[in-house]
Amino acid sequence: MPIINSLISLFFSKRLSRIAYFKENPVEVQEQTLKTLLSRAANTEYGQRYNFPSIRGREEFRERVPVIQYDDLAPYSERIMRGEQGLLWPTPISWFAKSSGTTAARSKFIPVSREALLNCHFQGGKDVIAIFNDLYPEARVFSGKTLALGGSSEIYEDNRHCRYGDLSAILISNTPFWANMMKTPSKSVMLMSQWEEKIERICDTTLRADVRGLAGVPSWFLSLINRILERTGKSNLHEVWPNLELFIHGGISFVPYREQYHRLLPAPKMKYMETYNASEGFFGIQDDPNDTSMLLMLDYGIYYEFMPTSEIGKAHPRTLLLEEVKPGENYALIITTNGGLWRYLIGDTIQFTSVRPYKFKISGRTKLFINAFGEELIIDNAIEALNRACRQTGVNVVNFTAAPVFMEEGKKGAHEWIIEFETPPADPEAFAELLDRELQAVNSDYEAKRVLSLQRLILHVARPNLFTDWLKQKGKLGGQNKVPQLSNERNHLEELLRLIKR
Repeated sequence: MPIINSLISLFFSKRLSRIAYFKENPVEVQEQTLKTLLSRAANTEYGQRYNFPSIRGREEFRERVPVIQYDDLAPYSERIMRGEQGLLWPTPISWFAKSSGTTAARSKFIPVSREALLNCHFQGGKDVIAIFNDLYPEARVFSGKTLALGGSSEIYEDNRHCRYGDLSAILISNTPFWANMMKTPSKSVMLMSQWEEKIERICDTTLRADVRGLAGVPSWFLSLINRILERTGKSNLHEVWPNLELFIHGGISFVPYREQYHRLLPAPKMKYMETYNASEGFFGIQDDPNDTSMLLMLDYGIYYEFMPTSEIGKAHPRTLLLEEVKPGENYALIITTNGGLWRYLIGDTIQFTSVRPYKFKISGRTKLFINAFGEELIIDNAIEALNRACRQTGVNVVNFTAAPVFMEEGKKGAHEWIIEFETPPADPEAFAELLDRELQAVNSDYEAKRVLSLQRLILHVARPNLFTDWLKQKGKLGGQNKVPQLSNERNHLEELLRLIKR
């Protein structure tokens, strides 16, 4: 075992014992987590509103405190951003993770407390190191650098009370010195907001570095990898960094990219670990190389509930406690956190693969969406952009659907649309250009990915009654059957494209 691995093993031995403890005692750990959260926030405005001190257990908590979404959280975030404190969490909050995807606003702002940074997000990062080192004690990843690729990483200071940016930017800005010593590129490069310039600077500063690990979103990294290979003339990444052996990935499904990565990183020693780290919290880590599901991390100051998908949209939805879930069922994730989120529906759905210990896979979103590249395009964004484009061109839409075009080697991905118009636009290409601009205007994540991962959308003008014929062919004409307007898979779109070709 390399010396540095031995030191890591010694340093994290107690932490591995704690992970083993919550795997064996999940309900007890979650009960204590909720008790601690309620006690800490008892004197906040939210705690007083729902009388946290009188709540005696998990059942009473879910009966008394409502499930909320971002529209319910937004007024509190806005007040905190203006300088008020003690509303959701007792300690001062000055950081907000900015992401898009809400129906009412271009971006949402999630409060990030110091406790959420230290005990959740950074603890998750340390646990990735501890678990990997325990799985692969002979690996030499930690003898070199890990190339970390974040999102659009500029930090904005709205006023003296508030700083906001992508979660990656917040983590970079608050990363302790010991972690920076293990990463490349420099903090100044990681915080660059211009993607094309950022990629070039990363190439400039890392091509000669001893890169042994990668950490980031698969779609973003493909763009960087392709640029590195283009600049070096190499055929795969191991020819550039021969010691590379780990890719820590998350943010989107790795499934569409797996084969591309196996071609670009062909060395047998290459290892992969998936994590689930969102603006709202760090939730899961893959702890078994032979199992693509993730371990639910139960002691990060996050209390979990699980909503059956049949309950989504109800005024008083029923949620399940941890011990009530079953493998193979889809649940919307409800979280209560040390960042001041109380029974918050984050919009992701998960499916448990095991309950001893609790392991899961991300199964989707609670609404129609495309998130193949981290763009989080929801149906409300798509309809708003489409309406704007229609108003400007004087056309009307009968039906539409859209799905991703996944990246191929050396090429960006895209969104592919099929639209049936009442009267088609005079210039379909001009309409596609306009629709693409409007999508960027209503969704800041799509705007960011258009620079790095996505080319302009592809538009097919459907013949009259295409969607009607498709539904009829599937035996779903009439009634409550609807065209899936957004999908993260291409099944529906491919069927429609085949009808167009006929």
